[in-house]
Amino acid sequence: MVKLTKQTEERHSESRMRQIRKSGSMRGREASDGFSPYSTLLQEVQGKQRPFPRGEVPLHRVVMSVALIKVPASTSNLGPGFDCLGIAFKISNVVTIQKGAPPRDAIIAQAGEVFFRKARKKTFGFACGIAGDVPRSRGLGSSVTVRLGVMHGLNALAGSPLRREEIFELCAELEGHPDNAAPSAFGGFTIARRGAPLQRYRVADTVGFALLIPDFEVSTPAARRVLPKTLPLKDAVLSAGNACAIAGAFASRDYAMLDGCFEDRLHQPYREKLVPCLSRVIAAGRKAGALGGWLSGSGSTIACLTLGPADLVAKAMLAASGLTGARIVTTKADNTGVRVSLRS
Repeated sequence: MVKLTKQTEERHSESRMRQIRKSGSMRGREASDGFSPYSTLLQEVQGKQRPFPRGEVPLHRVVMSVALIKVPASTSNLGPGFDCLGIAFKISNVVTIQKGAPPRDAIIAQAGEVFFRKARKKTFGFACGIAGDVPRSRGLGSSVTVRLGVMHGLNALAGSPLRREEIFELCAELEGHPDNAAPSAFGGFTIARRGAPLQRYRVADTVGFALLIPDFEVSTPAARRVLPKTLPLKDAVLSAGNACAIAGAFASRDYAMLDGCFEDRLHQPYREKLVPCLSRVIAAGRKAGALGGWLSGSGSTIACLTLGPADLVAKAMLAASGLTGARIVTTKADNTGVRVSLRS
């Protein structure tokens, strides 16, 4: 079972309680885009919060028929942190769930089946709409945004029988690895290991990201097929050391220590045949001021991290790529994760 560490849970809880104390109504607790942090909404649906001000109707007494779930994109691996490190981005998809005819899309239907089985709730048909800025098969966790969106939406419409952590575990199981599911679910920088407590750290706004998104896809199964079954010991040691350094820098918020830590010899040298411009794009990003770069997930997106102007890094990456159909995006880390909005 994967769960948040006690320290992380306490920080998460304290942050949410500060948000709740600042406002007295559901409208006040919503973010400017109309979405509420999932943990706050869950407490309200279950009736665990303090009484509503006079004249308001508790959310759990109102019949809600539409759930809108905002799920951030994510980058995983960060070079040497293969299948365990990840960061959520302020790029997102919005998944709309409402009762209706059963879905035909396989990934959506599968997420629904898994949710109902785990929740032990009577199955109902539902329609699903997906909109947003997370491209498919580009290493930015698009499948995670769909799976988390579907299950959180069904959870909200079914009265929230599952905890946020349980939905994360279901998503990680469906994905086959937790590195994208963790940051998208909880936000920030995450360290997710199978069968171990999840570690999560907020990422400061001083940290910027430049993304080069090619116009071609890379499927995760194809990217895994090119990986070797054995590795030289020296390569494993270098990658393990760099992964530890990345974790330490994010945990201590000493981001300057990330310089040079993203070098990887576990998977990127073997996947470069799928994204041939990888090395020169990262080199160009570093020359423009980035602390380093990596293949986002299995690709095809290439990400660089910088403490300086991200737009300059992004432009340098694009120029070095030689790809006419690629686009660049600059963004920050999302520290919230899944957010939910219910409509009657």
